[in-house]
Amino acid sequence: MAVGLFAFVLTLGNVIRDLLGLILSGQLPPLLAGELILLTVASVATYALPIGILTGVLLTLGRLSADSEITAMRTSGISLLRIARPVYLLAALGVVTALYVNFESMPSAKTRYELQLADAVRTNPLRLIKPKTFIRDFPGRVVYVGDIQGAVMRDIWLWELDKEGLAVRLVRAGSGRLDFDAETTELIVTLNHAQWEERNEKNPENFSEPSRTGSFESAQPVRLSLQGLFGHPGKRQKPAWMTYKELQVEQARVAALPVAPGQERDHARDVMKITLTIQDKFTMSLAVLSFALVGVPLGIKVSRRETSANLGVAVMLALGYYFLTTAVGWLDRHPEYRPDLLLWLPNAIFLALGVWLFRRIDRR
Repeated sequence: MAVGLFAFVLTLGNVIRDLLGLILSGQLPPLLAGELILLTVASVATYALPIGILTGVLLTLGRLSADSEITAMRTSGISLLRIARPVYLLAALGVVTALYVNFESMPSAKTRYELQLADAVRTNPLRLIKPKTFIRDFPGRVVYVGDIQGAVMRDIWLWELDKEGLAVRLVRAGSGRLDFDAETTELIVTLNHAQWEERNEKNPENFSEPSRTGSFESAQPVRLSLQGLFGHPGKRQKPAWMTYKELQVEQARVAALPVAPGQERDHARDVMKITLTIQDKFTMSLAVLSFALVGVPLGIKVSRRETSANLGVAVMLALGYYFLTTAVGWLDRHPEYRPDLLLWLPNAIFLALGVWLFRRIDRR
């Protein structure tokens, strides 16, 4: 139940971020939307499994301890190790499940999710432009349309952004037309009766400097790329979406690439990124067992009946683990520090902490 709860929360966040707008605009049929949501569940299971089993252990053993059931069992001669044995067996099964999810299920689900979503958008890309909505799906641009009927738009605002995300140019048109170029996967916006305002590109936030303005009846069409949704032809798959065999092949391919003089460090970084992806999948699987080892003594020691308190403890422990993992991931550009080995440090800390706490409680 705890795994399901966290999977639901994580799935809901992804649905709101990626799918809700397409669902409300009618871009996604109900059956396809349901399939995409199920594929999202497979993607978030990587994170839901460890924190779910930790929460379940804290809730169960915390309640047993609070009701003196643990004391009664130990008084009857049942050892703490025997009491915790079902938890460890369940955690071991969770590790195997997590390995399958991380290396097979999640990559397949994520790849299918992206392909299905791209195909759904490609069937009717004009629906991406929703009236009275700020649309940020296009690199370097923000679009707002007051009204759209078919391919005809009215009250069009188009902002062009710099690398920092600051507006350097604004075009406002009374009307325009929207078309789609299937070969280049671009939306083509033709503007009529427009005014434009342009700011200093070096310092667009300097409002004391007057901006340049102008107007035009019609101009060259503006092309809005949809490559971010459809992907680039021939673009290699993200390492996180690869299966174990694909990661091994990719690692061998990158390692075998010729290295130009002076590019040794960049080559080592590229190899390390693949290595880190593999190690991260392994460590996230082992986290199920690490969290269970910590959860058993904590659940017995804390003795809380309150569900909310145990949930809070679980979330805090999980955040600490994920923070350490993320911090190590920041070292991917410094292969000399061996982040692939440091990535095992959070698990080592949790495993050692779990064993230490268990031995302390077992002596009592």
